[in-house]
Amino acid sequence: MTTELHDLSVAQLAAQLRAKTVSATEAAQHFLQRAEAHAGLGAFLATNAEATLMQARAADARIAAGDSAPLLGVPLAHKDIFVTTDFPTTAGSKMLDGYRSPFDSTVVSKIAGSGMVSLGKLNCDEFAMGSSNENSAFSAVKNPWDLSRVPGGSSGGSAAAVAARLTPAATGTDTGGSIRQPAAFCGITGIKPTYGRASRYGMVAFASSLDQAGPMARSAEDCALLLSAMCGPDLDRDSTSLDVPAEDFSRSLNDPLDGLRIGIPKEFFAEGLSADVRAAVDAALQEYKKLGAKLVPISLPRTELSIPVYYIIAPAEASSNLSRFDGVKFGHRATDYTDLLDMYKKTRAEGFGDEVKRRIMIGTYVLSHGYYDAYYLQAQKIRRMIADDFQQAFKSCDVIAGPVAPTVAWKLGEKSSDPVANYLADIFTLPASLAGLPGMSVPAGFGTGGMPVGLQLIGNYLQEAKLLNVAHRLQQATDWHAAKPEGI
Repeated sequence: MTTELHDLSVAQLAAQLRAKTVSATEAAQHFLQRAEAHAGLGAFLATNAEATLMQARAADARIAAGDSAPLLGVPLAHKDIFVTTDFPTTAGSKMLDGYRSPFDSTVVSKIAGSGMVSLGKLNCDEFAMGSSNENSAFSAVKNPWDLSRVPGGSSGGSAAAVAARLTPAATGTDTGGSIRQPAAFCGITGIKPTYGRASRYGMVAFASSLDQAGPMARSAEDCALLLSAMCGPDLDRDSTSLDVPAEDFSRSLNDPLDGLRIGIPKEFFAEGLSADVRAAVDAALQEYKKLGAKLVPISLPRTELSIPVYYIIAPAEASSNLSRFDGVKFGHRATDYTDLLDMYKKTRAEGFGDEVKRRIMIGTYVLSHGYYDAYYLQAQKIRRMIADDFQQAFKSCDVIAGPVAPTVAWKLGEKSSDPVANYLADIFTLPASLAGLPGMSVPAGFGTGGMPVGLQLIGNYLQEAKLLNVAHRLQQATDWHAAKPEGI
């Protein structure tokens, strides 16, 4: 039985645990062994078998006592952007190498409260800044479908670990597409909820008005279970938290799609979208027509402005958030310096990688005297217009669909010397992030080289349950989400 545990979905494994055909301890041991066996992927940054097995034994005791919580005993792993007491938190940066938090983030504590068992911490781009997971200070993550390719970023470790069956599920964060894009590149399912749905307390901050936590798993059903455990108001600790009660996101998974209006933005299918990705997305959309949905042409006219807007606002917020990493209270500190200012300079020069430095410099520039109005303020105005474009579109459709990324995953190192090329890969995910809308990636077949393609679904505010239903019905009709890399 244990040799097949890693092929079970979250829902299937939870059922096995409740039936007591496998124990939480056996499941945890199995996945810890798989993580060790596939260490070459670079997906995990930290494990702690003692802490994991302690959680598993506690879950077994609850099951033995008759507790039937839906996720009790199921293993998962956390993106190393969420602070944890049982594992170090680095945010993929030398600046936090070896840092151990005195508290758990809200997302981690909520998931722990559901009885899930943490396998460890997963690799990510440094401070979640990147689209390829090559910016981690510790190692690049490899795509399980092709080890010469990137897994996407910044939640690349999470996506690779789920795709490689090293964990049934993982947490991720999405600032400009960092759940959806790696999910697409690795052939799994991931959802970014409405901004404010999941608490940001204990998430190492990149861009505070954009960062949002979400689940990554193999199916929409699994993501619905996880999102139900992660979300809920945290008003005392997170000023951006929505005062919206937690809900069961799986409640409408089997609703019919008859009459559903799916908006198809013409800007998502323009020049720049590769033919193989377009063919896969079109095939997925045809499946929706078979399920009774209607495809409605719409326009999101400011799509192309999302890149300059995002790469002004996000670096501006990053330059402010990362000012706390100065070597004084925690994290890396330079060993050779002459005075306080010299310590600041050397600590930050040594601790931050090139991409983080680049974004801090851009952000500081656009916030500086004489440039704030010309850049940052203008970007915020256009951000509002982008959000208005979505509201106009939702007058004629229920959900919006299109590609997640213009291409399949590229080769490791292919875009390392051209940061702008990396930025352009986010063009389809950035608009929903800037508007604070829920969005998800659903496996939609394969493109060049047999690499996965993701279909992006975007909903209106607080419409996660509807999105998950739309994704689930596609996954009931197709088997793209069940495919796995060779040799895994």
